[in-house]
Amino acid sequence: MAGSIMIAVDESENAQKAINYVANNMKPTAKVTILTILPKVATACGMDSPSLTPLFNRNSQVFCNMEDAKRERMKECVETAKKNLAEAGFSSENIQTQVQTQKSGIARDILKEVREGDYDTLVLGRHGLSGVKDFFSGSVTTKVVQGVSGITVIVVD
Repeated sequence: MAGSIMIAVDESENAQKAINYVANNMKPTAKVTILTILPKVATACGMDSPSLTPLFNRNSQVFCNMEDAKRERMKECVETAKKNLAEAGFSSENIQTQVQTQKSGIARDILKEVREGDYDTLVLGRHGLSGVKDFFSGSVTTKVVQGVSGITVIVVD
């Protein structure tokens, strides 16, 4: 079974199912990284440009505070996931958490981390996008599955 696992998570129910899958089905001696990539919207918080809509300019502080709250919520989410894995018998020393801001795209950032981290297994949840939205934009899960090679990928539904 897996020796080095990455679990890509967000706030979805399926992300929690991915954590539970690892907790219940993987060897607790494995090294685990719990990764979340936050959408890159905070850069707009520091902008003051006439090109920004007046509505955004008037409400930018509210918007930026919401983004800060989301970052904190995701930090709590990955810490809770780490706790759940530890309670399932995984060593806390073997569990890393990463909350990163999107650099090039959520799927591309996950793929980059997979390649650089030398993982042998990637676990992620399947999102419940509508068929039309998935057709036009593609889900992060679909993009990751199509872009990954050389490792085991487990998509939890």
